[in-house]
Amino acid sequence: MLRISLIAALTLMLSAPLQAQAPDNGAAPRFEEARHAVTWRREELKGIERLVRQLRFDLVNNRDARGAEPRLAELAERASGENLLPAFIEGSHGRGSEARPLIWEEWEAFEAGFADLEARVAALREAAEAEDYRLATRELSDLSLSCRSCHRRYRY
Repeated sequence: MLRISLIAALTLMLSAPLQAQAPDNGAAPRFEEARHAVTWRREELKGIERLVRQLRFDLVNNRDARGAEPRLAELAERASGENLLPAFIEGSHGRGSEARPLIWEEWEAFEAGFADLEARVAALREAAEAEDYRLATRELSDLSLSCRSCHRRYRY
């Protein structure tokens, strides 16, 4: 039994570097290898998609701006260039990645897509704070269009 526990502990210690290490100052995570960045960004983008779905439920179905506040704050933090761009390490478009090499050829345009995303999130937050659910519905659609347009161009 002790042997199994030691093996399990060693396995956990050895697999730990596969995860992104977030600095103590709240900045974006650092990555030891490009494959770690690929894994992290794939999971982070899935998490953002889940947040947007939850926000659609909060704001469109339930008309609950107060209940959406924590998710809106989380979305603003996670769906930002500051958080996501460091995970797009040049050359990390290979195995396991859905990123096209075009990202690094058009880096300024790719960065601009994140500026648009941040603007869409800010507009959504403003609509929710005003409890303007019709506008929030439009802003959610615009946010989804922003994501989709970038994904069409830069993702396989």
